[in-house]
Amino acid sequence: MLGSLIPVVPTGALVSGAAVVAFHRDPVMLAVVFGVASFAAFLGDAGLYWLGLRGVHSRGGSRWLHRLQSRVDTDTLGRAERQLEQHGAAVLILSRLVPAGRLPVMVACLLAEMPLRRFLHGDIAACLAWAAAYQVIGIVGGSLFPEPWQGVALAVGLTFLIAAYPTVRKRLRKS
Repeated sequence: MLGSLIPVVPTGALVSGAAVVAFHRDPVMLAVVFGVASFAAFLGDAGLYWLGLRGVHSRGGSRWLHRLQSRVDTDTLGRAERQLEQHGAAVLILSRLVPAGRLPVMVACLLAEMPLRRFLHGDIAACLAWAAAYQVIGIVGGSLFPEPWQGVALAVGLTFLIAAYPTVRKRLRKS
C-alpha cells in the first residue's frame, strides 16, 4: 500500500521475495502473498486516486495537478492520455505491469476526470495482474535454487532490472 503512495518503494521486489520464501516454506502461503499484495496495491491506488480527485477539485487543485504533470514525462503522459481515450479502463492493467507506467496513466485519468468508481473497477484487475506477475517472478526464482535467499536475490535483481528498463531506454534514446 505504501508503494502506491510513495512510488520509490520497491513493492514488486517485496512481493517477489515473499513469494520465494512462501514457495520454499509453505506453498499454501503463496495465496496469502497474492491476496495481501493485490489488496494492498488496490488500497494504495484507491487512496492516491481519491486524494488526486480531491486535490483537483480543491481551491489549489490546479496547481497541485500541474506540479504532478510536470513530474511525469510529457511523451509518456501524452501516450497514456491517447491510450486511455482509445481503450478506457483496460489501460490501467497495462499501466500496472509496465515499469513507471502507473503514475502517468493515473494523472491521465485525473486529467480526464475519470470517476472514482470507474477507476477502481479497472484497478481491481490491474492490481490482481500486478500481484500475479511479481509472484510468478518469485516462484521462478524460488524454483531455480535450493536455498530461499538465492531465489530472493534473483527475484529482487530481476525486479530491479525490469524497473530500471524505462530509464535506461530513455537515456539510450537521448544519446
